[in-house]
Amino acid sequence: MIAPRTVAIQDILFATDLSPHSDHAFQAALALAEHFGAKLHLIHVVAFPSQKNAGVAGLKSFAESNVGEGTEFTTTVAVGAAATEIVNYAKREKVDLIVIGTHGRTGLAHVLMGSVAEAVVRSAPCEVLTIKFPKEAKAVARQPAEVKPKVSPPQIRCLVCAQPSQETVCDACKAKIRGEALDKKTQAEKPGKKGLSV
Repeated sequence: MIAPRTVAIQDILFATDLSPHSDHAFQAALALAEHFGAKLHLIHVVAFPSQKNAGVAGLKSFAESNVGEGTEFTTTVAVGAAATEIVNYAKREKVDLIVIGTHGRTGLAHVLMGSVAEAVVRSAPCEVLTIKFPKEAKAVARQPAEVKPKVSPPQIRCLVCAQPSQETVCDACKAKIRGEALDKKTQAEKPGKKGLSV
């Protein structure tokens, strides 16, 4: 019998545009950081230098409101093309996993607007976990503020696969993430790469 291998993820990069889509994906990034005891890198990319101060303030406020005590984190605001800056940061800081939310656009909207998440997946130096904004949350977000949606009792679901789970990220998804990281590690053995141990 072959002994199971373990993968230690030490650095997780969470890319945010500070939208509700990102808020939902952040819960998965935070759960994984807490599970692995990993450092959480938060990055927000703005298109123009004139937007950087507002971006710094927004990201700082987001981090203070959402990152719990005991989780080591750092924040960065970059200027440029979002996908390029996210990938460059991941390479520079040698992160083990990127977590990013996706708007879930399809059809013409996807063709016209493209997808930052898709571009990151294509060129990232590590594994990328994309989290789709749930349909239920989209329906609630579209309703006017004065109309309160019918709220059913909360049901815990895995943020990755949306299956019922006792934890924020189910055991099956944790195992898959570990396996993919290990597979990538064994295929592209990089000297001095931290964060993965076999």
